[in-house]
Amino acid sequence: MFVILMLITVLAAVILLVVLVSNLTKIVGALNAIGGNPDSYLSKLRWGLRAIETETGHIPTEVTTLNTELGVIAEGLTGVDQHLVNTIDSVVKQERG
Repeated sequence: MFVILMLITVLAAVILLVVLVSNLTKIVGALNAIGGNPDSYLSKLRWGLRAIETETGHIPTEVTTLNTELGVIAEGLTGVDQHLVNTIDSVVKQERG
């Protein structure tokens, strides 16, 4: 009886390993189809992402400069706004009086 249970256990383990190897082989084949070849979709996507990274790599350094310059422009526009408010106030006072 003990020998029969041992043989059934060994047979179940072998079946499990065969099924596992079979399914892993299928998974590897599917993954190779997606990204294992130089002309696969994944490699094309990777190529495009590298191009985007190269083209936009200078943005982080330029953004700080741009923010500083836009801050200066904002201060200047605040001054222009105040001058326009004063001009409108003066025109309204002249018309009234």
